[in-house]
Amino acid sequence: MYVAVKGGEAAILATHDLIAEARRGNEAVPELAVAQIREQMGLACARIMNEGSLYDPDLAALALKQAQGDAIEAAFLMRAYRTTLPRFGSSEPVDTAQMAIRRRVSATYKDLPGGQVLGPTYDYTHRLFDFALMDGASPVAVPAAAADLLDATMPRVPDILGAEGLMEAEEPPEGDPRPFDLTREPVSFPADRDVRLQAMARGDEGFMLGLGYSVQRGYGNSHPFVGEVRVGEVSVEFVPEELGFAVDLGEITLTECQMVNQFNGTKDVPPQFTRGYGLAFGHAERKAMSMSLVDRALKAREFGEAAEYPAQQDEFVLYHSDNVEAAGFVEHLKLPHYVDFQGELELIRRIRREREQRLAGEIQETQVQETQDTLPEAAE
Repeated sequence: MYVAVKGGEAAILATHDLIAEARRGNEAVPELAVAQIREQMGLACARIMNEGSLYDPDLAALALKQAQGDAIEAAFLMRAYRTTLPRFGSSEPVDTAQMAIRRRVSATYKDLPGGQVLGPTYDYTHRLFDFALMDGASPVAVPAAAADLLDATMPRVPDILGAEGLMEAEEPPEGDPRPFDLTREPVSFPADRDVRLQAMARGDEGFMLGLGYSVQRGYGNSHPFVGEVRVGEVSVEFVPEELGFAVDLGEITLTECQMVNQFNGTKDVPPQFTRGYGLAFGHAERKAMSMSLVDRALKAREFGEAAEYPAQQDEFVLYHSDNVEAAGFVEHLKLPHYVDFQGELELIRRIRREREQRLAGEIQETQVQETQDTLPEAAE
């Protein structure tokens, strides 16, 4: 089709070499190891696992290295690899109430059962450069064992409110069907909540953050409270068909956020709090919080509220939060469009010629009319 393109294969092979050279950088600087990225850039790896829809810190670190830190390209690598993996079935629902807590905070209760656990967070740092990191000389504190510090029981805040009947109850759909898998089935609208949560979990963090921000500053009617954010490890179990009972596959790190929102109630439902929910791989508080804000906004139709703003439109949120798909659609514009452009170019040229001819004709008519108007005056 693009007959003007010559030597494409050779150019592509050459650019692979250039990518490898650019990725390596100055060879006098030690090369980054995948293990270093995994251990020292854990928050970036968490983002890649979420947006790549695959929990594997080693592959996330490899993707970041291969993509030179480009988060969207790294997520694309993860998704592409994910499609090659065999699918054995669905794991059992994880129980975040039994999470081995590393961090747990609430903005609704100061003295909540189990206590606040600040854990590792940048919330209270001064946002000043630590130049000692440039020399690799930053001291590393050795924390006390978590088991010696944390209470054994840490009930989730929405469960505390639910015990008083103040929080909306969450019940599985009738028959408790298997959750929809948007990676294997086409999405239709209006989308159910399981579809929306899946899409947001792998949606672009920046986009989700912007939508979450929008519902608080005028593009929504929300005054949320962070019921609880918790980060820690949970067990994943799977029931093989040949065994018939659950087998513990291991632990994964998750971040869970439950946002508490007001609801005035209806004639059938008393005033109560409603929840927005976010769950993300790894330590990803910003992602989980943004998810929970948008989740509540997307429940507008279920509560009989008007869906007027972008974050309340499931089609807008689900279609545009997928950064891999969005990047593909935008970046395909870099590919050859010679034939299309030549067609547009010829169309513009033809329109301009017709316009110039029309203007020339109008000018000629005007001149003729002016000449005719001046003849009687000359005769007088």
